[in-house]
Amino acid sequence: MNEIAEAFIAACRDEIAAPKPGNVHVFADGHGMTAHDFLRSAEAAAPALSNSALPVGARILAAVEATFAAVGMNTNLGIVLLCAPLAAAAQRGGGLREAVKQTVAGLTRLDAESTFHAILRAAPAGLGTAFRHDVRGPASVNLLEAMREAAGRDRVAFQYTSDFTDIFETGMGTLASARVSGWPPPWPVAAVYLAFLAGFPDSHIARKNGREAAVSVQIEAVEARKRFMNAANPAETLPDLLSFDRRIKACGLNPGTSADLTVASVFADRLTRILINRRNND
Repeated sequence: MNEIAEAFIAACRDEIAAPKPGNVHVFADGHGMTAHDFLRSAEAAAPALSNSALPVGARILAAVEATFAAVGMNTNLGIVLLCAPLAAAAQRGGGLREAVKQTVAGLTRLDAESTFHAILRAAPAGLGTAFRHDVRGPASVNLLEAMREAAGRDRVAFQYTSDFTDIFETGMGTLASARVSGWPPPWPVAAVYLAFLAGFPDSHIARKNGREAAVSVQIEAVEARKRFMNAANPAETLPDLLSFDRRIKACGLNPGTSADLTVASVFADRLTRILINRRNND
């Protein structure tokens, strides 16, 4: 297995190891899924995501198909949509952020066609219809243009149109700050998740349960994050986070987009270190 695939699996493991209110993690399953389902999904999707012979759209479709073969359900569509361009960018070389920009700018109509098929295969909760570039029809534009159509209502799509700004700024910035504070795992990753959960209404909740529900979770997340960040030891906040976790899950709410962005941030951080090591060894 290549180092990109290994970095992806490690990022997924890091995310599952962190207590993430409302989502699946090692402290609590949820929404009909277990932590083991996500770990198996990561191992299944990694070869396709890291296959340098495949364009981005084909990687997305192959990873989703491999996931269904492994666990029989959609555990990682958002993760795959975010991590396929990151993996392809890392294989371009150079700085990751600039490589992501170039990768996204080079996406084609065939990438869109494959991605549409992947989304339909995954059938994410709350998938509606779009006036233009609906995934149920043939792709008439490249993948970036298709993502622009959805960017206002979907934070994963927004990453494509913003050159993954949430990943590089909020996600990796939070990881860097946690490292400076000397926090051991899994607390830096928990900090990333809380930054996203508090930063904006989760678009998975909004799509499935409505914007009011998403805003309600965000408001509570702001307070939970304050308590977490102000704690002398973040581990002391675990009971508080797990209580929040139970309340969200009791309402049937799943902040899946915040979790997807967390995986992508950890993956991007690992890829950045891989690229730095390559340059240092040249």
